[in-house]
Amino acid sequence: MNTNETPIYYLNLANTILAMPESEIEIDLLIDAITYFQQEYYLKNAPAIDDARFDQLFNLLLRWEQHHPSGIRPHSPSQRVGIHLSQNFQQSQAHLVPMLSLENSYDAHDLIDFDKKAKELCEVAQIEYTIEPKYDGVSVSLVYENDILVRAVTRGDGIEGEDITQSICTIKSVPLKIPLQKYGYQQLELRGEVLMFKKSFEAYNMYLEDLGLPLLANPRNAAAGSLRIKDSSEVARRNLDAFFYHISYLQANASGSPHILKTQLESLEFIQNLGFKSSFIFLKTCPNIQEVITSVLNWEQTRDHYDFEIDGLVIKINNLLYQEKMGMTSHHPRWATAYKFKARQAITVIKDVEFQIGKTGAITPVAKLEPVNLSGVTISSISIHNADYIKEKDIRIGDTVIIERAGDVIPQIVRVDTSARNGLQHDIIFPDSCPNCHQPTFKQPDEAILRCTNLDCSVQVIARLVHFASKNALDISSLGEANIQKFYQEGFLKNIPDIFRLPYGAIENMDGFGIKSVNKLKQAIEKSKSQPLHRIIYGLCIRFIGEATAKTLAQKIHHILDLTQKSIEELQTYDDIGLKTAQTLHEYFSNPLHISMIHELEHLGLSLKNINNVSSTILGNLQGQSFLFTGTLTRCKRSEAEALVEQQGGVILQTVSSKLNFLVVGNDAGSKLEKAKKMNTIKIINEDEFLNLIQ
Repeated sequence: MNTNETPIYYLNLANTILAMPESEIEIDLLIDAITYFQQEYYLKNAPAIDDARFDQLFNLLLRWEQHHPSGIRPHSPSQRVGIHLSQNFQQSQAHLVPMLSLENSYDAHDLIDFDKKAKELCEVAQIEYTIEPKYDGVSVSLVYENDILVRAVTRGDGIEGEDITQSICTIKSVPLKIPLQKYGYQQLELRGEVLMFKKSFEAYNMYLEDLGLPLLANPRNAAAGSLRIKDSSEVARRNLDAFFYHISYLQANASGSPHILKTQLESLEFIQNLGFKSSFIFLKTCPNIQEVITSVLNWEQTRDHYDFEIDGLVIKINNLLYQEKMGMTSHHPRWATAYKFKARQAITVIKDVEFQIGKTGAITPVAKLEPVNLSGVTISSISIHNADYIKEKDIRIGDTVIIERAGDVIPQIVRVDTSARNGLQHDIIFPDSCPNCHQPTFKQPDEAILRCTNLDCSVQVIARLVHFASKNALDISSLGEANIQKFYQEGFLKNIPDIFRLPYGAIENMDGFGIKSVNKLKQAIEKSKSQPLHRIIYGLCIRFIGEATAKTLAQKIHHILDLTQKSIEELQTYDDIGLKTAQTLHEYFSNPLHISMIHELEHLGLSLKNINNVSSTILGNLQGQSFLFTGTLTRCKRSEAEALVEQQGGVILQTVSSKLNFLVVGNDAGSKLEKAKKMNTIKIINEDEFLNLIQ
């Protein structure tokens, strides 16, 4: 490999350039470095330098060209908004208006400078600003003509991007038709960000891990990679979402008076009224820059409250006339700036590697780290997934590694600091036998996951029991992992049906138990027998079957054993079920041992029929209505309340949006309540009002 093509070469080059006097800089080397880092970010979705240092390089280029206008190179990054398009993408489409970048700011001084320039250009003493999240996703541009979506385009080089209309159409929150002509317009170009919610990212990585495939690094990469996929069903599986925040072009109808927008606030509300997820629900207005500074510092502390990743905030001038007056450079609008949050990374050392066995037999290597604080959380262990992941990252025991919290939640290794190696590091050796039961391990030829194939392996059995009793499955509150461990050791629990024939008399005589605790356990187990069918399907630990897929399956059948009659082809016609999942389902429900266990569960009193479908057709009071819960409910559990909604034909949403009909507010309600208050279309009710509505 040419050394000039390696990240280390360009990182060293960047450090050398930034340390040089500006008068001695070789402009061609500076351009080469910036171009390389842009290509790594935009083409490969693999940033090779942090944002702050990249901005230093780019600003250095701009200053040099300002002082040497005759020396500007035609290929300089300053002469174009982005970079060349990937050859792997689809057909190119030109934007109606160029998609510019935002100038970045990192502290209060940067914001004060931004405010000072804005006041000078607008010739005013005070400016009102808006603040909204800076989504860590993939920028897109949508064009609607005569109310219909005609194309969706990636950012590309800012002048033209690649047509991703087919992928965008799989995002359910993106309307295919909007009431544009109602407001007096016939054409709209809208800017937004496609992203993957944290829960969707975690669920999809679990799916990949079960398949033995490499995991996705973070939600942004997951969203970017999804938009490149030609198979729309696979794109839909990834459960992408999108928020929209800017109108770049509006063309009025030939006749009629168009709806005039005067502020950024009105613009975002207009986007929302057209049927999009808009930044309007998060928007904060500030009368001056001092309040902006206070707000962004507070906002950085609450970044974890979002269901998706944000890497900063966007500050914009609220008055659209002022925006027009300030205009833009060839690179960025002058009326907006991005306030970037501090990176969430830390450096530590891998002390050892342990191998953990999961409920499906997957053997996962877990790196034990020198404990390190990362964003207020002490990280002492981190999953390193499988042999392919270890090989790709070149991870060894004793290595110094840079870690970050992907999605602000999951710790992951970003890279190994190979320059810190001293010869004491050694390779990670995978076991030939299960670390627990010592039975031989096995790896499918098309998977990277090593597995223990002994279904009676005690760790697997306990993990399956814990999953079956967990909150999102049968929700047996008194049967946690500690009690399951005790009952397994006593011989009371060997399989899932044993949960429903526990010897309560013997348990009363165990240390830590009494009549009250045993009665509570008995009541919880009896109550679990009436859980809806989708929870039981989810609780069975079938590979690739998460909560959403379990609900899909339950809606298609009247009894769980109906799945024994479903072909692989028929299963693939259901939402979110691909070939691999269909094959796994068919294999599970063709296994006599599994069928015997299901008969046993029904004999023990579990309801294995789809009662929810029957209830919704009889009651149906909430047919077509959507609900979201926030805060703590006191008269019932949130899971119970959500089940009541679904039984009566309603739908549960995960976020506040224009599609939400009811927000049910409990004690200590969070940010969802504030967002809903800004939207006139959402009815806000308390728990008592909700229960009255149900009745």
